[in-house]
Amino acid sequence: MMVVEKIKSSSRVRELVALLKERRLPLISEKATIKEVVDSMTSFEHSRLVYVIDGEGRLKGTISLGLLARHVFSPSHEPQIHPRHLVDMITAETARDILQENTVVATEEEEIGRVLRRMIGANVKEIPVVDSEQRVVADITIVDMLRFLINSSKYERHR
Repeated sequence: MMVVEKIKSSSRVRELVALLKERRLPLISEKATIKEVVDSMTSFEHSRLVYVIDGEGRLKGTISLGLLARHVFSPSHEPQIHPRHLVDMITAETARDILQENTVVATEEEEIGRVLRRMIGANVKEIPVVDSEQRVVADITIVDMLRFLINSSKYERHR
């Protein structure tokens, strides 16, 4: 078994989350205006998503940079927008109106390898880590995973 494979199968998401604890989370209320969504999106260097939460702090969905751009610049993107979604996009006023549901998530107890495979399979580059109440406790990106796996394998080789 390769060192990276061993690390992926034995390491848990909580080990990676511990290294990211100082990072602010891109959370936004489902009642936030589109302007607030844009402001939030531009204030997080590491993320191209914002996580939409309800009044209890539970994850309701995500808004990606691409989705937000299609909404904000919809007149210039009309050929790619299906007509039945056009009315929804024009009348959208809050984060709840444009969010994508069925977000790929991880929990702190999951194996990093399993989460990585799920991310690759779903073609997502970042995901929220949620607790048992579906509250976002962290977010991890593919870059975070690569950094963790490379640093862990360096550590393993020098033991």
